[in-house]
Amino acid sequence: MRPDESSHIGVISGPERNYYLQPGDQIDVKFFYDPELNETVTIRPDGKISLQLVEEIEATGLTPAELDKIITERYGEELERPEVAVIVRTFGGQKVYVGGEVKSPKTLTLTGDLTIMQSIIDAGGLTKSAKKTEIIVIRRGSDYKPVPYKINLEKLLAGQEKDIRLQPFDIVYVPKSTISNVNEWIDKYVRLMIPIPISVGYWWGAN
Repeated sequence: MRPDESSHIGVISGPERNYYLQPGDQIDVKFFYDPELNETVTIRPDGKISLQLVEEIEATGLTPAELDKIITERYGEELERPEVAVIVRTFGGQKVYVGGEVKSPKTLTLTGDLTIMQSIIDAGGLTKSAKKTEIIVIRRGSDYKPVPYKINLEKLLAGQEKDIRLQPFDIVYVPKSTISNVNEWIDKYVRLMIPIPISVGYWWGAN
């Protein structure tokens, strides 16, 4: 869900289960009828992969199934039966950052279904000055720009809202007080305080 235009912030309605490929991911590209073309490739920092016989392919931001379809189409001009499978071997971009009013701000490696609540616990829990009702989750949009969402931790703890599974490059920020203009706050403060491994996952141009 995109942020509401009037308030500059949205509410995450539930976890997304699709995995989107990231720089550093290692993938197997297997050809059923042409195994001599099988390759294991790593998605480069520019988001692309190089394969035999075809031009470079933009892989970052696609699901494995979407990349499978693109590769199949590209090889349709080269092979008689371009049946392809894309398999993710290792995950290179699986990092999130937890900061603000937590006892131990840190970058976490995504393992399994890491949720907002679990990430806060891993960061030592909340400080006494944390504003539990307005936790901000910043998620990378399809255009790589930061998209903010609001989480009410008190409702989550009471079982009134579902805990949300985090995605690569998510930023969980616990403020001291209400943030009136989230986009301005992101531009002025957030990109300066988060670690480089997370920051490089975003495009920090004008919102």
